[in-house]
Amino acid sequence: MLIDAEKCVGCEECVPYCPMEAIEVVAGVGRIDQELCVECGVCYRVAECPSEALTEPELEWPRSVRAFFSDPVSVHPLTGLSGRGTEEMKTNDITNRFMDGEAGVGVEVGRPGVGTTFQDVELISMEIAKLKVGFEEKNPLTALMSDKKTGKIREDVLKERVLSAIIEFKVELTVLPEVIKALRRVEDKVNTVFTVDLICKVAQDGSIPTIPIAHKLEIKLSENTKTNIGWGHL
Repeated sequence: MLIDAEKCVGCEECVPYCPMEAIEVVAGVGRIDQELCVECGVCYRVAECPSEALTEPELEWPRSVRAFFSDPVSVHPLTGLSGRGTEEMKTNDITNRFMDGEAGVGVEVGRPGVGTTFQDVELISMEIAKLKVGFEEKNPLTALMSDKKTGKIREDVLKERVLSAIIEFKVELTVLPEVIKALRRVEDKVNTVFTVDLICKVAQDGSIPTIPIAHKLEIKLSENTKTNIGWGHL
């Protein structure tokens, strides 16, 4: 995003809308820190600039990747999907991507106000790849990997900053403890935050197979869970 200095009246209307705090007004004129800006478009769409000083430039690669991962209405050209991950990752609805004895894992790297770079994402994906997991092919992050076997991400996007990115993969439930241990090894190496989504089918007895695994490893689980009963699209 850009601010036209000739049009800006320094009203600060756009400042509170930036999730990365990249906008400031200096000497009565707004300016956007291009390093912090993730091209989410929030200021342009939501803030009511009285002088129409905000402009949304046409982005070239690799900066355009920022919008693909930060703007929820932007469609990633490599996958044809919008958003950071896949819908099926959270629903497991109808298509049964995750079967009995399997766990889906989503590592959500970065958050508004913090953000992340693909350098940090790569540290995590390469650590996970050592367990020979299968990264989700339709995930836009997977599309940026130059080597899916090692989790290596393309060199030309490594320094790009985004609001967040999701690493998606599935493993056998027996491998899940090793995945959690791998994430613990890398957590102090990244300059951002990340959360972990654990997805599985509810067992016939009503239990959730991932819970005892997490508890055994002293992982505190959020109570904000989702249960899908299969009444989705056909």
